[in-house]
Amino acid sequence: MITTVAEIGQAHNGSLEKLHEYIAAVARTGVDAIKFQTHIAEAESSIYEPFRVKFSDQDATRFDYWKRMEFSQNQWIEIGQRCRELGLIFISSPFSNLAVDVLEKAGVEQYKIGSGEVTNFLLLKKVIDTGKPIILSSGMSSFAELDATVEFLKIHGASFSLLQCTTNYPTVPSDYGFNVIGELKERYGVPVGFSDHSAQIATGIAAVALGAEILEFHVVFSKKEFGPDVTSSLTMEEATALVKAVHDISEALENPIDKSDNSKFIQLKNIFEKSLAVNKDLIKGHTLTFDDLEAKKPRGFGLDASKFESIIGKTLLKELSQWDFLNKDDIT
Repeated sequence: MITTVAEIGQAHNGSLEKLHEYIAAVARTGVDAIKFQTHIAEAESSIYEPFRVKFSDQDATRFDYWKRMEFSQNQWIEIGQRCRELGLIFISSPFSNLAVDVLEKAGVEQYKIGSGEVTNFLLLKKVIDTGKPIILSSGMSSFAELDATVEFLKIHGASFSLLQCTTNYPTVPSDYGFNVIGELKERYGVPVGFSDHSAQIATGIAAVALGAEILEFHVVFSKKEFGPDVTSSLTMEEATALVKAVHDISEALENPIDKSDNSKFIQLKNIFEKSLAVNKDLIKGHTLTFDDLEAKKPRGFGLDASKFESIIGKTLLKELSQWDFLNKDDIT
């Protein structure tokens, strides 16, 4: 069965109150898990980190932005408790070893490793040692890098899955990389999912139909809101529709149809399939042609419509009225 994961990211904009509003809203979508990002600026970054995007007038540097996104240890404990109360699997992406310590005290259930941390074996070892399941994003990684990371994870006995992800916000169709879902499965033999940044419902549905076992997507209250991930996110209404759709697709994939056995349709076949009839009054001794024939419901009152070729050129043994069924005993 598919596991659906709603990513909050920085949609809370540093507000604990808003984050709790997100938790409640996500729970109503029917999603299985909720994912956060756990930032501790001093541990993960420095003042030398390039300032990629000026998010707002509040943040002079990228470091300041991460600082504003932080929550305290007690707040993370509260966040984890609320997730469990609402039946959501509590997942977060740590960006430092210190963040792992914070999440462990908060009772995180699974770890997500962002694609920028795939080669950070120090962090990976810290997470592995918790014994919790790991979801590894492949967004910025080559197969060579993934090979090394997967080997590291396996050597240390980690329980992990992989996500095909394109680090492009929002992701356009030509960059989805659906082919990588199958390639990751074949190459590594572990559960594989899809991390979506397209802000389109259809993308997640297609990924699940193509074999994704985990579907992660960003959510936001409104696409008019401020934030770095807004253009890559689904609204709560869209998320609700997506969750239902992908669970339906997942159920369908788990229940293959055997087209060699149609026994359960026998009654319907007898109703909807047709018997041969004549479409005009015909005299005894008439030689039947294609233009004399019609097929009428139900099946079993005349020769099967599929047998029409075998009676063309046959002679009628008796007179038939228009729309009479044509049976074996009527011809020679």
